[in-house]
Amino acid sequence: MVPAIPVPARSNAHAFRPGCVLNLTPYPPAGIALLTCYRKGTVMQNQAAALKSLLDEPGLQVMPGCGDGMAAHLIAEAGFRTGFASGSSISAMRLAMPDMDVLTFAEMRDAVETIIGAAPAVLWLADGDTGYGNALAVKKTIRAYARAGAAAVLLEDKIWPRPLGHNGAKLVIERDAAILRCRAAVEACREEGILLLARTDARTSRGFDEALARLKAFVALGADILFLDSPATEAEMRASVDACEGKPCIAVNAPGGKFFMPGNAELERIGIKLVVYPQNILAATVHAVRAALVGIKGGEMPPMAGSAELATAFRTAHYLAQDGKWPDPG
Repeated sequence: MVPAIPVPARSNAHAFRPGCVLNLTPYPPAGIALLTCYRKGTVMQNQAAALKSLLDEPGLQVMPGCGDGMAAHLIAEAGFRTGFASGSSISAMRLAMPDMDVLTFAEMRDAVETIIGAAPAVLWLADGDTGYGNALAVKKTIRAYARAGAAAVLLEDKIWPRPLGHNGAKLVIERDAAILRCRAAVEACREEGILLLARTDARTSRGFDEALARLKAFVALGADILFLDSPATEAEMRASVDACEGKPCIAVNAPGGKFFMPGNAELERIGIKLVVYPQNILAATVHAVRAALVGIKGGEMPPMAGSAELATAFRTAHYLAQDGKWPDPG
């Protein structure tokens, strides 16, 4: 049996530090770290431990986002180790609507379960949005995503539901309310054994100083991964990395984004550990579907998957193997 190893003081798992030991288990992939907190009797789930281990590795990790099962399967097929069940992509794929609090929690939960079920080997970050209500609703959201198999849940400090009449602005709750929301999220994530990504959207409506203060508060509360949305400059992004005190800090690369967003090599140099591409698959899908429809109407037909490629994407062979294993009697 592999001996337990105390968690080092400089580990990114600050919230697990009291009374915790690091156990190396043979769960695939070999050597995944499971953090057991004997004080509370909780164990970090395998998916969360794998994601933490990945973020502890040197270099920048790249995480594509998606909104449906097919895209999730293709993310796995392409060899990505992580993926984002993206609220913006789910809203677009299910409703053809922007990510403006139109989706309900039930719709998001169903989509997250579908995405994880289609690619269970991927380490999934689930978009918890604002938690859909008060502190108890936040905990309910995190429990549901954890039990669906998420490795981590993103939670943000925007007002919910989004106030109308402000041209879709990212308005945030007061800092004390954001701290309460984050506290509830941290507690729920510890209870379920997954990671919390705490996000602040205060930069655009309250200014950088307020956004940085919130980020520091989330670090102190025990959030595992941090995100300051919409940094305006490299200096702001660097300051957000410094504020994380060694915990992983992420960046988002969205088509048409109006914030500071350098290339991946520069992100790595700044100290970002994870870059998320929440809408690139969605943007490619919109372009491809429009091109196909032009061809169907009599225009030039774009390149399309053949029957063999479709069968691979649909996992037909996997289905037929199960079909042969469970023949109906008679």
